[in-house]
Amino acid sequence: MSGPHFGKHVPVMLDEVLESLSPRDGGHYVDGTFGGGGYTRAILEAADCRVLGIDRDPAAIALGQGLVTQFGGRLTLVEGEFSRMNEFVSATDGVVLDLGVSSFQFDQPERGFSFREDGPLDMRMSLSGMSAADFVNSADHSTLASVIARFGEEKNARRIATAIIAARPITGTAELAAIVSEAQGPAALRFAIHPATRTFQALRIHVNDELGELTRALDASLEILKPQGRLVVVSFHSLEDRIVKQFLNSRSTAAPRGSRHLPLTDAARPLFKLITSKARQPGDAETERNPRARSARLRAGEKLAA
Repeated sequence: MSGPHFGKHVPVMLDEVLESLSPRDGGHYVDGTFGGGGYTRAILEAADCRVLGIDRDPAAIALGQGLVTQFGGRLTLVEGEFSRMNEFVSATDGVVLDLGVSSFQFDQPERGFSFREDGPLDMRMSLSGMSAADFVNSADHSTLASVIARFGEEKNARRIATAIIAARPITGTAELAAIVSEAQGPAALRFAIHPATRTFQALRIHVNDELGELTRALDASLEILKPQGRLVVVSFHSLEDRIVKQFLNSRSTAAPRGSRHLPLTDAARPLFKLITSKARQPGDAETERNPRARSARLRAGEKLAA
């Protein structure tokens, strides 16, 4: 495997994440999307605390051993889905999630997440299970178009699905990008993003069940957060951000009661205090330094006492 390393990793909205998480001495935190270790390093440097780093990518866990050595017993790494964080820890002072593809995954052509360089059509974060090639070469037209439309928010999904099926089998990222671009037609080239961007996003989300993982992870975080524990989530597209927004908003406002004379039930109690009333965005200086930060949105909440 080619050589990604921590020195190249640029964590998105790092200052805002630390401000929202507010790590303290003696605290215990979960970095549910360890990736290149950027947030974990910053948390451990900000306070004399402990971090549990979780990642389903075995390459990320292997690369993270250098940080384990550096910070000794303060850092523990676990290979697994972040939706299972409640299986790895029972109580924590904070959870941070940086959704989407890690920089080092995106920069490795052999992982198949990007079409900037040709590589196998893989996209699996865990390096196991169904690959993007498996899906595009076996799915029927209705399923393929539905995935591209739903997860890519792509209006030309049916046309793209038709082109993909006509060109099968497809094995490489450059090949798929060319097929999608041709299906979009010359008019698509006028837009700022590459014509294949939304289709690649859709396939990646589907192959890795990213939205299902996110929904389960948010529920798991609520289970393990201590009172005054903080949840901080950085998302990169509207589908993710909508899930996070609805999760926090629905649990930060008491549900209406049938009668003012009835006691407030547990189900009606707010569970979070919003730290961010609306999504925070990166500043201009950061987006100039790191264009990948442009679409980032940060939301955070603090768990209330029972």
